[in-house]
Amino acid sequence: MKTRIISALVGLILLILVMFTNNLVFGIVVFALSIIGINEMFNAFINAGKKPIKIIGYLSCLPLLSLSFNNILKGDSFFNINLLFLFAFILFLSGLFVIVFKFEKYDYLDISLTYFAIIYVVFLFSFIILTRNLENGKYYIWLIFIGAWLTDSAAYFTGSFVGKNKIIPVVSPKKTVEGTIGGVIGCVIIMLLYGIFVVNKINEIAFYHFIILGLISGIVSQIGDWAASAIKRKADIKDYGSLMPGHGGIIDRFDSILIIAPVVYFYITIIIF
Repeated sequence: MKTRIISALVGLILLILVMFTNNLVFGIVVFALSIIGINEMFNAFINAGKKPIKIIGYLSCLPLLSLSFNNILKGDSFFNINLLFLFAFILFLSGLFVIVFKFEKYDYLDISLTYFAIIYVVFLFSFIILTRNLENGKYYIWLIFIGAWLTDSAAYFTGSFVGKNKIIPVVSPKKTVEGTIGGVIGCVIIMLLYGIFVVNKINEIAFYHFIILGLISGIVSQIGDWAASAIKRKADIKDYGSLMPGHGGIIDRFDSILIIAPVVYFYITIIIF
């Protein structure tokens, strides 16, 4: 428990420091986390007897660097949607080359799992950078982490005190219906409080948006957590990694964040603005 607490405190301090850096540094950190994260996912697949193509996964992280430079370079954007599609096509074509010319080593499941990892890790990590790059992104970015970690904490404490009815024992034996509900309620409350705190700094967004975001995030966050647990069970591993003693790896800590990031980004860009 002591190791877990110390690790959590160190992680929190590093997070706060990164949050107060500029968009470029923030994006580079996310890029590094994506490389570690996709490597963890690949290792989970390998433990399950699969053979993901690691080099394709690592190369897929490169567009995150372009997002990082997007707000730094003036004039023509370093990030171009056509170039992104071209890059995605090249990665896909590379997989086809592998399945043809490495027919005896890899099969279609290996290729499919490689692209699944890219979507799960790299694609979802990109929304963290995209959210930070928004106008007032330094305030919006906290919605992602609040939605994930506060939901988890609220669900944990609610489940510990009043949890009785298991919700998905085959995937996560300790999760309860009561804890799940408590997680959603806790997320709504904290999101609203955060909204009250920053409302004058982010174009005076109506409070009901924070309530809706809290509700959606509280639900989606736990789905992300359960999905990551389901993959671990299929891969027969306890944690995705050991980067954070007592907490596991990057995917263990970011499983909910990765799912909430697109929710926050799309809600802000489509619903609010």
